[in-house]
Amino acid sequence: MGFFTSLLTLPVMGGPLLVGWVARTIAEETQRQSLDEGPLRFRLLQLQELYDAGELSDEEYDSQERALLEHLNAIREVK
Repeated sequence: MGFFTSLLTLPVMGGPLLVGWVARTIAEETQRQSLDEGPLRFRLLQLQELYDAGELSDEEYDSQERALLEHLNAIREVK
């Protein structure tokens, strides 16, 4: 009876079910991206290249590196 009830109520319940599925999918993808270390590692490499090229001062490099490493450590704690 559950299948037939679902089939009969699909025109009414289809929209809310679709919205719920889309919301869950977006939330899962957002969480996956927020826990991705790749962009932070890439930014650390870029930062090092800028520093080596002399485009950043010691203070700028230290503060930006510290912020990126804190973010990376926070991600690792969550994982």
